[in-house]
Amino acid sequence: MRHFLVLAVVSLSACAAAELKPDQCAAPYEVGFRDAIMGLNPQDGLYGPACARNGAALNLAAYREGWLEGHFQYENRTPHTE
Repeated sequence: MRHFLVLAVVSLSACAAAELKPDQCAAPYEVGFRDAIMGLNPQDGLYGPACARNGAALNLAAYREGWLEGHFQYENRTPHTE
């Protein structure tokens, strides 16, 4: 079941990148945080071109900062087995 959930999230994130709206490009920290808290790898390679197609620019530094904070939160919330 977990593998299905991960596959669904990854599939939806790929669709989201293609449909990224200019207002989402204007909130890169929040988008980065959202991606990381869902356990995704950084998606800035997808979002940068998607934002450019919509005539907006993605602040990659702010995206990375949000992703790092979200990743920290994700790691703290995810149970780890030794």
